[in-house]
Amino acid sequence: MQLGLDFTLVEALVAGVDEVGRGPLCGPVVTAAVILDPRRPIHGLNDSKKLTEARREKLFDEIREKALAWCIARAEVEEIDRLNILHATMLAMQRAVEGLSVLPRLALIDGNRCPVLSMPSRAVIQGDGQVPAIAAASILAKVSRDREMHALDLEYPGYGMAQHKGYPTPVHLEALQRLGATPIHRRSFAPVRLRLEQALRETSLTC
Repeated sequence: MQLGLDFTLVEALVAGVDEVGRGPLCGPVVTAAVILDPRRPIHGLNDSKKLTEARREKLFDEIREKALAWCIARAEVEEIDRLNILHATMLAMQRAVEGLSVLPRLALIDGNRCPVLSMPSRAVIQGDGQVPAIAAASILAKVSRDREMHALDLEYPGYGMAQHKGYPTPVHLEALQRLGATPIHRRSFAPVRLRLEQALRETSLTC
């Protein structure tokens, strides 16, 4: 639904929604929805990518303490491979909004596409730098996913997941080639699919 909206006049019960993890080769896509409380302002909200890790961690706790409502949701690797990353992201956003303890009057979605929701919504390109509620959602999603990737780094050592968070860096691509794909790698993403096909060919040659 297209809505004419002055972002400086946004009041309570507006949910900001954002995602983290569309580009990585492994792990879930994580989303968050946040309804800020205008009576309890949070200073320093911004696109999570423009904040230091220490600042994100501090704001993560403050957002959860002060927001009227918040919810962190996700779509798993199996859902990403089955639905594709776009539809899995929309599903995770739906889950985040539906998980809010307060029903928003409006949902503002970072990006150029909105999931199907029960309330009016609007896509806001680069919204995490314009709309405080979207910025808050981006912080919750990023900190949550980063923490998970640190944990997965211990479970699947050698890939460097704590550093690259699953993105296709040279270090990750080299490890994928050397060690093969793990259960948390996205089979539908080209570098993973090609590595699996290579492994299958190598196996057939040895039989």
